Amino acid sequence: MQIFERDITTLEQLPEVAKEVLAVFPKTRLFGFYAEMGAGKTTFIKALCDELGVIDVVNSPTFAIINEYQTKQHQPIFHFDFYRLKSLKEASDLGCEEYFYSGNYCFLEWTELVEPLLPQDFLKIQITVSGSKTRRLSATQMH
Repeated sequence: MQIFERDITTLEQLPEVAKEVLAVFPKTRLFGFYAEMGAGKTTFIKALCDELGVIDVVNSPTFAIINEYQTKQHQPIFHFDFYRLKSLKEASDLGCEEYFYSGNYCFLEWTELVEPLLPQDFLKIQITVSGSKTRRLSATQMH
């Protein structure tokens, strides 16, 4: 089980930490984020998307549940926010499993709400608030 941990104290650190996460887990395409409201899930996903060359505006798909972005190389990246999900069946009806198994990058907020639908192999990213400006990012490869 590969583990990656970093303390983030400024927004300026995000590009470098995003680059490190992608380098440490180069084959991973499914990223499940676990954190309390306001901890920085969407902010870190923006940094990952920037590093991957996304040309679209990245924002939380709170009401749409899913946003699709394109990279400079015309590769799709999918960003989910399951906060407003009413049931696991709703996620299944949206075809989430097709996205999860597509081989494209998928970034999931509120992952715990869809865990039964996930493949065994995904990256669990925990963001813990420790102080007004400090976040601890822990990434664990799940199998």
